[in-house]
Parts: sequence; structure tokens; C-alpha cells
Amino acid sequence: MLGSTLVRAPVVEGRAVTAALHLHAVGKSFGRVAALRAVTLAVDPGEYITILGPSGSGKSTLLRLIAGFDRPDTGRVEVLGQDLAGRSAHERGVGFVFQSFALFPHLSVFENLAFGLRYRRHAPVIDAAQVGREVDAALALVGLSGLGARSVAQISGGQKQRVALARCLVGKPRVVLLDEPLGALDANLRDQMALELTRIQRQLGGTFLHVTGNEQEALALGSRVAVLDQGALVQIDTPRRLFERPASSQVARLLNCFNPLSGQAAGGRLAGPAFDVPLPDVAAQWHGAALCMVRRDRVQVDADQPGNGGRGGGDPRLAHITGTYLASEYAGSRVLAIFRTGAGAHFEVEYHLSHRRPPAFVAGRRYALRWQAAETLAYAA
Repeated sequence: MLGSTLVRAPVVEGRAVTAALHLHAVGKSFGRVAALRAVTLAVDPGEYITILGPSGSGKSTLLRLIAGFDRPDTGRVEVLGQDLAGRSAHERGVGFVFQSFALFPHLSVFENLAFGLRYRRHAPVIDAAQVGREVDAALALVGLSGLGARSVAQISGGQKQRVALARCLVGKPRVVLLDEPLGALDANLRDQMALELTRIQRQLGGTFLHVTGNEQEALALGSRVAVLDQGALVQIDTPRRLFERPASSQVARLLNCFNPLSGQAAGGRLAGPAFDVPLPDVAAQWHGAALCMVRRDRVQVDADQPGNGGRGGGDPRLAHITGTYLASEYAGSRVLAIFRTGAGAHFEVEYHLSHRRPPAFVAGRRYALRWQAAETLAYAA
């Protein structure tokens, strides 16, 4: 079977002896622009790591350095303990799945997979029966059995993505690199392929490194999520810890589920334009510029008693500001209600319809937006 021939790290007493992939202070610049800044990352055998970052953060550059398409200026890349310095792309045992699929349009599905087996420089497969067995196994793995004879032009976008993945896997790589593999697919196909990727990775037990700019995709697929920002690795954690405790305000912004409040901290409170709210206990002694992040789905809206900028009335640990309702965005399983604060900034409240439903807001009406101070994330500005 295809999965039984993947290269795995040796194991001693249930512990991997060496990382499947290890980056040591890898840096890369293009002219005066630093694309990567001393990135250090160890990936265990069998991990599915997602790399999240905005456009220009260095995600694709990182994959290209691992694959051997570019060379790092500093640091080194190791696969199963072997330094890859000086090794060309075809000598690294690393597979690459491109966002654009990069299939041969003049070849059939079968021939797209067989090409690499027949013409690779090291250990080419010349026996036609063996080529057929390996290609058929790879197509079966991605759910495309029986489609080998079809032209690439005759299959759908989702099937092309599966062919691209199968072409990568048929070579039995030690590490699989995926450069925004779902970016060219529509929403339904993205969800379907996301499930397929996790199934295939678990079935093979292989090591996957998946780059994406989509925070939901990164959290859903990764056993750990690495966050790149301006070429630096700013956090790597499990999806749950990353979502609940982003290490910096930059990471919180990338997760696209927080409302930022910037102001001055003093006396256990954060004061800014048109608001004055309590800080969480961990920031109660702070003084000076600070930034708080409030999760959209942690905010309650009171239509009857608008707040007064955060002070007075009720629980002192309950933050509240006033917002004017603007509009709502319906997104199937959730609704995003958008308000404008007294400072003119947007403040968003998210309703997951399986848990709560939004009231019938009136455009132009003022509402009290409330949340527990303990659930606020605070960062030094």
C-alpha cells in the first residue's frame, strides 16, 4: 500500500528520535527586504502543521526554501536529521503541491502521476506493471479510482486538486508541502478537500506542512498552527490555545474574530475615545498605552439600557460601551452585527445561530455592548 512505504522517523520507546523537519534560524532576503527572519521550527513525524499569515508574511518563501527552489541566506533546513544544504529539489525527498495544481495539460490523469515515477533522477520506476500499481494506489487514496484515462481538461477543479496531491504522494515524500492548496477552489470544494486532506494525512501518517492565509482553514486542519508575520514566526501552538490566547495583538488580528480597543491603562481601566472599560486582572496594574482585544462572540447586546462609556451601574467587572447599529451580515450558520462606537470605529458582534439568535436590531438605534472584563485580552501597545 502507498501508506506503508512513507519514510518515517525511527522511534524509541514511543518517542521520535528526530524531527521530520527542522528549521534552524532560517533567514532569507530579497534585496533589502527581509522575507524571513531567523525562523526556527521543529515538526514531529506525523504532524499536520498549518502556517498562517497575511500576504507578504513569508509563507510561500518558507516552503520554497524547504523544497529547494530557493536557498536560505542564513540558517539550515533538516529533514529527518539530514542537512539539506547543497541538495537540489529532486534530491530532498520533499513533495510540493502548488495552489495552481501545475498539472501537465497534454497528459492524462494517469500519465501526470506516472511521469515523475518514470523520469525521476534517482531510482526511476521502469517496470510498467509497478508504475500502474503505484499510480492506481495513489488515485485510490485520493478517491479518483477509474479516472486515470481522463484528460486533465475533462476533470473538475476539485478533482484536479486531488490529482495534484496524488502526484505528490506517489513519489512517497518524507515531508509534504502544500502551498495554499484550497485557495483556487470554491467554498463547497474547499470544505470537502479540507476533510480529504486530514483523512489522507491520518491514513498515511505522513508529515504535512500547509500554508494558508485563511484563519478558519488553519485552525481546522492543523494539529499545531504556526503564525508568520513580517517574516518572523510569532507563535506556534495548538489551534485551541492559539484561538483562546493569541500571543500578541498581531496574532489576534490575524484570527479575524476580535474587536480592538486602543487607549491608556490606569487604575485597572482602559480609557480611550468614547469608552472607559475595566481591564482584566492580569493587566490591573498597567499604566500607559495598551490595546485590548474583545472576542466578537463574547459580546452581549442590550437594547433597553444603553451603556455610558463603561462606567456606572451594575457589575464593575462588566465592560460596556455604546454602539449605533449599522447592519448585519448573514453567513449561514452565523450572523455578524456591526455597530459604530462613539469614536467612529466599527465594533462587531457575532451570533452563532446554534447557540443564540440576534434580536431584531433597528438601524440608527443605540445599543449597549457588554462583555466580561475577564474575557478581555490585553497587550502593551
